Amino acid sequence: MDIKAINNVYFIGIGGIGMSALARYFLAKGKQVAGYDRTPSDITKDLQELGVYIHFNDDIIEVDPKYLDKDNTLIVYTPAIPKAHSELNYFKVNNFKVYKRSEVLGEITKQTTCLAIAGTHGKTTTTSILGHLLHECNIPVTAFLGGISENYNSNLILNGTDVTVVEADEFDRSFLTLSPDMACVTSMDADHLDIYGDGSELVKTFKEFSECIKPGGRLFLKNGLPLSGITYGIEDDSDYNAKSIRVVNGSYVFDLQTPITLHKDFQFNLPGRHNLSNAIIALAMAVEFGCPHDQLAKALATYKGVKRRFTYHIKTSDFVFVDDYAHHPEEINAVHQAVREMYPKKKVLAVFQPHLYSRTRDFIDEFAVSLSKFDEVLLLDIYPARELPIEGVTSQWLLEKIKNSNKRLVSKSELIDAIKVSNTQVVLTLGAGDIGEEVRHIKEAFSIAN
Repeated sequence: MDIKAINNVYFIGIGGIGMSALARYFLAKGKQVAGYDRTPSDITKDLQELGVYIHFNDDIIEVDPKYLDKDNTLIVYTPAIPKAHSELNYFKVNNFKVYKRSEVLGEITKQTTCLAIAGTHGKTTTTSILGHLLHECNIPVTAFLGGISENYNSNLILNGTDVTVVEADEFDRSFLTLSPDMACVTSMDADHLDIYGDGSELVKTFKEFSECIKPGGRLFLKNGLPLSGITYGIEDDSDYNAKSIRVVNGSYVFDLQTPITLHKDFQFNLPGRHNLSNAIIALAMAVEFGCPHDQLAKALATYKGVKRRFTYHIKTSDFVFVDDYAHHPEEINAVHQAVREMYPKKKVLAVFQPHLYSRTRDFIDEFAVSLSKFDEVLLLDIYPARELPIEGVTSQWLLEKIKNSNKRLVSKSELIDAIKVSNTQVVLTLGAGDIGEEVRHIKEAFSIAN
């Protein structure tokens, strides 16, 4: 794969968050970019405004003829694309240069100093924090994000190409294509069991990823994980950890303990111990990279977060509305901890859209326990994404397992009325499907009311 020799890049699944970051990267490099996606979205609209031609019908006839020049075109696809996809099969049968997104990302990072963030939770936030820290320390960095940074309003931070910061995605074992100089593992909770079969196979693959680090490179890991490397944590005996944590005006203030010294009074504006943990590992990697602590402290204090990661949409004394991408039981637990810490005396309603039939089936009991912690629960139907229905796996099944008397299964058309009837003071929308598209409607309805 000689990326420099290619002028045209065509994306199958261009609306995906990781795919669109690559599309923005190639646009910035002066390449011609086009693509297909199943449905229009805010991401595809933003790309179209940048001049990217995108169509939404799986038909090779709709592809601009210049992208049918196989000697001058790179085809990039996401594993979420069905195997029966006609455009993808056309390019494969006709011997185009066809690569998975992860393979292209691996090729881009080969010639750079690569810092990779792995883990079943926390990748996007950690990657965006680290990218922001390096950017603010004037490092020539390109950061590929799995979400839209509030600081840059983009899923790509582009400040040079000597250093790359990337999410190391465990789905489909994609992260094994990377060769990072530094890498971290934030968590190894069981997930993607449709790919791995069981949690032990997932752990085994994370160990394989740790062996992809270049000779002389460094591995960072959350304290307690079954790997060897530089540890990080919160108020424990880790190599890097947060000490003397306090909440001041809704923000965390803490001291950073490093293997060498203690740096005082860092400020971090995101709620939740899980987010604070993400900040510690980003700081650890930046310190090891060579960034001075005074610049890091200033940079961290200006970090605004990632859209759909505990994103406030309404925040008044009477009503709070927060949206979050949480789609795994441990992520829901983390959101619950954060909201209870911020609003300990207020009633909390969680609106949850399960993501994938297989994940719902594999973690049905864990989802029920996590959701039962909220004062009230509204469930939407399962978002299928790449999957076909599995018999018996429904939101109704999950609803019956939730030990909470204040629970309902609702449709999207009923959602706003159901929230109004609940009369709760804090509302959360949770999930990785298209629940994010309901956020604007909820915000409009309750902004008027408040």
